Order: sequence, then C-alpha cells, then structure tokens
Amino acid sequence: MQKNIYELEQTDQFTALYTIIRDETTKRDDFIFCADRIIRMLVEKATEFLPTKTKQIKTHTGCSFNGKEFIGKICAVSIVRSGEAMEKAARDICQKIRIGKILIQRNEETAKPIHFYSKLPEDIAERFVLLLDPMLATGGSACKAVEILKEKGVKEEKIIFVNLISCPEGINAFTKKFPQAKIITGAIDKGLDSKAYILPGLGDFGDRYFGA
Repeated sequence: MQKNIYELEQTDQFTALYTIIRDETTKRDDFIFCADRIIRMLVEKATEFLPTKTKQIKTHTGCSFNGKEFIGKICAVSIVRSGEAMEKAARDICQKIRIGKILIQRNEETAKPIHFYSKLPEDIAERFVLLLDPMLATGGSACKAVEILKEKGVKEEKIIFVNLISCPEGINAFTKKFPQAKIITGAIDKGLDSKAYILPGLGDFGDRYFGA
C-alpha cells in the first residue's frame, strides 16, 4: 500500500457493515445506522495520527500512572453535503471540536470540481484538520479542498482525509499532488466507470443518507 494510505482492517464484522450500505435494497434507516458505525471507526482511526505527549497522573487508588495526552488543536472540515454526515462522529469523538465547511460541486460533464463556498475557523492554520468526505472517486473535490486549506495556511502534513470508500484513481491523484497528507479509508474499490462513479461503490452517498 502507498505511503500515508491507511485502510481499516477488513474483518468479517466490518465487511458485514459494508455489505449493508452497498446493498441497493437497504432501507435508509439501516443505511444511516451502519454508515454512522463505519464513520465512527474511521474517525477513531484518524485520531491515532494526532500528536501526543507523556502525562503522569495519580489515580483514585493513589498510584502514579504514566499516560498520554493530545497536544495541539484540531478541527474537522466537511465537504458539503455528503461530508456533513461525518460531522456527528467527529463531535462525539473529539470534544468541543471546531467544524468548517467547504462546498465543492462536480461538473457532471467534465467531472472537474468547482469551489462555491467555504467557512473555516479563523485559526485553522494552527490546527490539525480532519477532512471529511465519504467518497474518494476522481480525487478532484478532495484535491480542491486541500488546495483551499493550504491557501489558508494549513500544513499539508497536518491534513487527514477521512472517507468510507476510495478507488485507485482517486488515491493516485490525491497522493501525487499531496504526498504528505494522510488518507484514512474503509475500503479501496476496483475503480471508476465512464461517468467517474466508483465501482462497485454504493451509489450516491448523500442521497442515500439524507434522502434524495
């Protein structure tokens, strides 16, 4: 696997969750439930790459314990609208996390991204960023989002892109342009079809999660 690409362990239980969200007959409530479980695991994995320092504490039994504590500041930035489905997990796992948003839409004829809007924390340049978007297809939207973050002063090595499903084309495009950023993904699919949709994929994530 390429450097800075981390795919979650493909256990039977994890594969079972993906089987449900990929199934075209899965009802929306079940899709949301399983997608939320997967997203939480992905965000948990992403936090493993945040820096820590040693911290000694005293327990209720009077014993000393050499532990760890996170250092630095963090925020999550969702690519609207599908990425917004991942915000709750970020809030649940990272207490008081700041949330930013970037609206990028794909031109369906050219498959290229267009930046419409962004709202980011003023001090984002000082933070580690969890970039949230469920699908990494061509890599166009993710690359555009990273460009925007870097323009705001975010260091490339402090960007962790979290997604449920990716494909070789998107991974190659992203890592070629941003080799120091990390990708945390739940599944690496076969590739793209002629319309730049991931195969086997799961359809339009946003429509299935939020309702068409």
